[in-house]
Amino acid sequence: MIASMMIVGTIVLFYIMSIVYKRFTYPLLLPILSTTVLIVLILIISKTPYDSYMSGGKWINELLGPAVVSMAYPLYIHKEKIYKYKFPIILSVLSALFSGIISIMILSKLLSFEEHILLSLLPKSITSPVAIPISETIGGIPTLTAVFVILAGLVGAILGPSIFKVCRIDKAISRGISMGSASHGIGVSKLGEYGEETLTMGSVSMTLSAIFGSFIFPLIALLI
Repeated sequence: MIASMMIVGTIVLFYIMSIVYKRFTYPLLLPILSTTVLIVLILIISKTPYDSYMSGGKWINELLGPAVVSMAYPLYIHKEKIYKYKFPIILSVLSALFSGIISIMILSKLLSFEEHILLSLLPKSITSPVAIPISETIGGIPTLTAVFVILAGLVGAILGPSIFKVCRIDKAISRGISMGSASHGIGVSKLGEYGEETLTMGSVSMTLSAIFGSFIFPLIALLI
């Protein structure tokens, strides 16, 4: 009964916040962010243990993998354009990955992060189903990596539109690759507002980031 209540409650709350977001479209009202904040507040106010919530929440979490796989459909629809720009896409994704690694290394050096924090940060820009196993493999803390992944996604989804506007990024391929490479699933979900082509390019870059990251991050970890 508790598990069912948590599942239904989460879905209903997300649906309500989606309606609110469509009405006001304010970045901080992004459904995944506003719903998360409200759920945390409700759990705190009602003094509901996290384990009780996750008795139902874990089933929603299990849908993360299938949700990522479902993005293969728009890839199929736009396969000709993906093939046409295959080299720019691959080079852009690799550039984003190495830029992220370099920025993390510099930040860790400046803030004197311990090694396990650095290793937990490395896979922050790839989707959770891949980032968490990578973190565990290279000696990071999976739970901490999950937090970094969520933060990276939220920051991209909230600030991405403003960056597009300021930098005059108006091409579907540019928007998709930049957001997908930096902010994975959360950022890609935001791209749906820019059309199917942009969403497809985001899905491509997110998928390639996960594939390349699975090979690159363990090698980087060996060098640290």
